[in-house]
Amino acid sequence: MTERFEIVFEGRAVPVVAGQSLGAALHAAGIRSWRTTRFGGRPRGLFCGIGVCFDCLVSVNGAAPERACLTEAAPGDEVSAT
Repeated sequence: MTERFEIVFEGRAVPVVAGQSLGAALHAAGIRSWRTTRFGGRPRGLFCGIGVCFDCLVSVNGAAPERACLTEAAPGDEVSAT
């Protein structure tokens, strides 16, 4: 059986399957964008999905922003938009 757990994104519980990246978990939960561009305020979330761009930046447990597509979700992670 596949292990499942939850992370918290902006106060919302998000289900995760063990091994999923933060970006994959957010996307699977219907969260398509979590930040906006500095100029123009355009929504951003997963774009390339392989770590080439920086559109999917999130802060995990209060740390410096990192790419959600490359960061594996861990039980209890507190994720926020940057």
